[in-house]
Amino acid sequence: MLAYRVEADACDENVNIGEAATLECHCRLCEGIISIFEKDYMRRSNAEDLQRLLHLGSKRGFPGMIGSIDFMHCQLKNCLKARQGQFTSRHKGTT
Repeated sequence: MLAYRVEADACDENVNIGEAATLECHCRLCEGIISIFEKDYMRRSNAEDLQRLLHLGSKRGFPGMIGSIDFMHCQLKNCLKARQGQFTSRHKGTT
């Protein structure tokens, strides 16, 4: 289901597993992931995490930044002609 990006009932056609079994396996996988990673990754950030992220960001040239960057704000100088105009910012520039 995850590998093929299909609904649970479509797995019967592809890998001969019924919908109920597919959903059961999916639930068990999610429970396993939660039990393994919950303590480290599925919790609220604390002051120590914030300081670590701020330090990493400034070390990499992004002082004061928290989280990820998606470059949606970056203006492109040398955009491929085939892609030109496909992605534009609210200011009508190619991004």
